[in-house]
Amino acid sequence: MSNITFLGLGAMGSRMAQNLITAGHDVCVWNRTPERCTPLVDAGARTAPTPSKAVDGAEIVISMLTNDEASREVWFGKNGALTGLDPAALTVESSTVSPTYIAELNQALCTRGIAFLDAPVAGSRPQAEAGELVFLVGGAAQDVARFEPVALAMGKAVLHAGKSGQGSVLKMIVNALLAVQTVAIGELLTYADVQGLDPKTALSLLAPTPVMSPAAQMSGAMIVQGQHAPMFPINLLLKDLGYLLAGRNDLTVMSAVQDAFKRAKSAGLGDMHITAVANI
Repeated sequence: MSNITFLGLGAMGSRMAQNLITAGHDVCVWNRTPERCTPLVDAGARTAPTPSKAVDGAEIVISMLTNDEASREVWFGKNGALTGLDPAALTVESSTVSPTYIAELNQALCTRGIAFLDAPVAGSRPQAEAGELVFLVGGAAQDVARFEPVALAMGKAVLHAGKSGQGSVLKMIVNALLAVQTVAIGELLTYADVQGLDPKTALSLLAPTPVMSPAAQMSGAMIVQGQHAPMFPINLLLKDLGYLLAGRNDLTVMSAVQDAFKRAKSAGLGDMHITAVANI
């Protein structure tokens, strides 16, 4: 079992940390709002007042935060994790952050001789709860091998995308594909309804066809049921699409998809699940 520090206990991080505790690892947790640590401490974790103190003595440090700014504050800020790391530690950024920021973090850690992986996840709250996440990893093969047994306490697969930063690139693609399919299935089920074909019937008939993906089927089912409880809120998806499209003018389909989600946010749906885009 490993001595692990987990930084960030939001909807995903709290579930991932709990699975590490359940697997028998020695886990220290930290969160900006300390009360979120309490359930995990009750389950057997330790806690610390700052990221710097939390990572002291850790073999593996995992962070799961909202965006570039939150991650930068936890790693680089006052009493940040960079000031307390053991040189032999393996650091893992599982937040969905921009490839540009990953390059910055990787450089800072490499300069200190500390191993680093970018390892965002495919999956949402149900998969985090069930330990069925898929880790999309960038970094050296020997570091991926070191991380894999720990990752498999939180997920079902570890996919090595390549060098540092490539896990983050792959995560941008994964979320973009989900966004495209969600907008498309929402529009097409509306089309079916206008044409007199019941959307639930259309969805069930599409299920066995070769063009229907699991993601589109899941989004379609939530749309026809009117279930938009926030597993993956529109606001977070817009953050990811912003990273994907930063400085790009050649991703025309993705720009159109981003516009659809921006309209949903403007309609007051930003805190709802991405399937709420079908309501605009």
